[in-house]
Amino acid sequence: MANHASAIKRQKQSVKRNARNRAARTRIKNVVKAVRAAIQKNDKVAAEEALKTATSTVSKIAGKGVIHWKNAARKVSRLTKAVNALDA
Repeated sequence: MANHASAIKRQKQSVKRNARNRAARTRIKNVVKAVRAAIQKNDKVAAEEALKTATSTVSKIAGKGVIHWKNAARKVSRLTKAVNALDA
């Protein structure tokens, strides 16, 4: 355990950030899962709505530095590609 006041404070901040980041990563998984579920059902309208939500969520979380911006771009790109493939 930390002995200095500043180290104790940093530890508290670290725990708080860790929880926030974990929640954000879980949120990403859930929105991606919602898009994939809509794609599985061949529901184009629901998939597009879920994609809009997912794109927004992933971009916000990447902007805060929880995940890398290229990782976020790759997720959005692959989801968009999958939703667009429903037409064909």
